[in-house]
Amino acid sequence: MTLIDAVAGARTRARADLERLIAIPSVSADPAHDADVEAAAKVVAELFTEIGSPSVKIVTEGGKPAVIAHFPGPEGAPTVGLYAHYDVVPTGPTDEWTADPFAPTTRGGRLFARGAADDKGGLAVHLAALRAFDGKPPVHVTCIVEGEEEIGSPSLADIFAAHADDLASDIFVIADSGNWAVGQPAFTTSLRGMADLTVEVRTSHHGVHSGQYGGPAPDALTALCRLLATLHDDAGDVAVPGFVVADSGDLEYPEAEFRAEAGLLDGVELIGTGSIAQRLWFKPAISVIGIDTTPIAKASNTLIPSARAKLSIRLAPGDSGPAALTRVREHLETHAPWGAEVLVTEGESGEPALLPLPERVAAAADTAFTEAYGVTPVRMGMGGSIPLAQAYQQLYPDATVLVTAVVDPDSRIHGIDESLHLGDWQKACLAETLLLAELGAHH
Repeated sequence: MTLIDAVAGARTRARADLERLIAIPSVSADPAHDADVEAAAKVVAELFTEIGSPSVKIVTEGGKPAVIAHFPGPEGAPTVGLYAHYDVVPTGPTDEWTADPFAPTTRGGRLFARGAADDKGGLAVHLAALRAFDGKPPVHVTCIVEGEEEIGSPSLADIFAAHADDLASDIFVIADSGNWAVGQPAFTTSLRGMADLTVEVRTSHHGVHSGQYGGPAPDALTALCRLLATLHDDAGDVAVPGFVVADSGDLEYPEAEFRAEAGLLDGVELIGTGSIAQRLWFKPAISVIGIDTTPIAKASNTLIPSARAKLSIRLAPGDSGPAALTRVREHLETHAPWGAEVLVTEGESGEPALLPLPERVAAAADTAFTEAYGVTPVRMGMGGSIPLAQAYQQLYPDATVLVTAVVDPDSRIHGIDESLHLGDWQKACLAETLLLAELGAHH
């Protein structure tokens, strides 16, 4: 049997594994799903054991469970780390989904479900590659699959500290990014960092009648809106001083393509300055992702005494998450309109990363992915964040971090009707299998 034949059979099993995992609503942000998160970890451990790992363990270091599994290779072969996460974000309004988000549905060559692409599809790629070798890969393989990536991986650093020897590798493959397009694979070579915070604005001790007091007395929601408006200049660039702007790459991102993939309405202008690639990958961004205030259905003629907003902050390579939180907090506190009281609660942060590929790793990866996809992979940045990438670089400075993907611009991860392009997923399974073979052949 050829390796390509072995992958074809392994994908059938991995597809079943994927749908089994999708059916578990492992939403890490919701304590009501803690049992589901634990159930998903147990299934992942069972699958690694079934494939043939002689060493599988579920570990917790004060957070959600992670699964660590080892697959020994030939003596002298390099060690390849395979990373994915089994947790998912909340579904949002389920009535807006075309079908049950935890009942995988196939339409038009895509598999629709929450987590199908982010990142259970990536995990299934690892499972397919390991199955293709019948659990006996041509390199040493260490797998780490966590259950809290979607909440910022708060305990992952402790897991790596406690199991540092177990998780060391020569090449660390993170299957959790995006491809350039359907049919066009990509290796992510830069990642923005992330941070979040909540800002509350207070203007009075209690609500009062908007007719009796409105005019002289400010309401908190209007004050909050004015405060949030100070975060950007008229062009839409971040107006908070001190953010790093990194050197941009040379990959062109056509505006029409970006607008279509982002789903922008006709007439809506892009914000910020510079090329789209620079704005998306190498400049900071601040977005308002939630507001707590009186819902319209319950609104009365009352001046709102307090209102809150949650901000998502993205930062360019070379910047720092904690520093970003400090500068945004100081900006908010010093730009309070009308003397309003401003309270800032800092949340999680993760570091940006630059991920160079040494020539020998690049050659092996390009060969494997070109054979699988029929086109050479591009190098691209990613506007999203994978804090683990920078953390792994710091912990294992001699290791190479290779970031691959099953997500494409139509996957709608974190959104309604998230989906996985099955044709590209099949190619990704073959590509990773060929990559392990290439790395094993040249050790």
